[in-house]
Amino acid sequence: MPSPFEQQREAAKRAALNALKRARRSAEKAGVSLSEWEGEFIDSVSERVKTHGRAFADPEKGAPGQALSAMQGRKLKEITAKANGEEPKRRWRRGKTSGSNQPQDGTDIVGDEQ
Repeated sequence: MPSPFEQQREAAKRAALNALKRARRSAEKAGVSLSEWEGEFIDSVSERVKTHGRAFADPEKGAPGQALSAMQGRKLKEITAKANGEEPKRRWRRGKTSGSNQPQDGTDIVGDEQ
């Protein structure tokens, strides 16, 4: 009987492969054409997960027992969202400041004058 860690790793491997298949299938079903890079990404990540059980070599790029690194997971989510026809989310969004970085007494922070 495999250890719990090995069982978790196999489950993560299956989940990653299923997510990759779902992303490709939903894109084909919706008629959304993936870019050449996105197609290659899905193919290469799938191949690495099948061969090695995970798609990244550096242990600092993902949690132990996970099949995809954090960035690979993010890219897969973006591809899945594109396949489902969702608007891409802006990553580096800057909201309007509510003045929270201004002093409450109404003075400027120009110098040390008092």
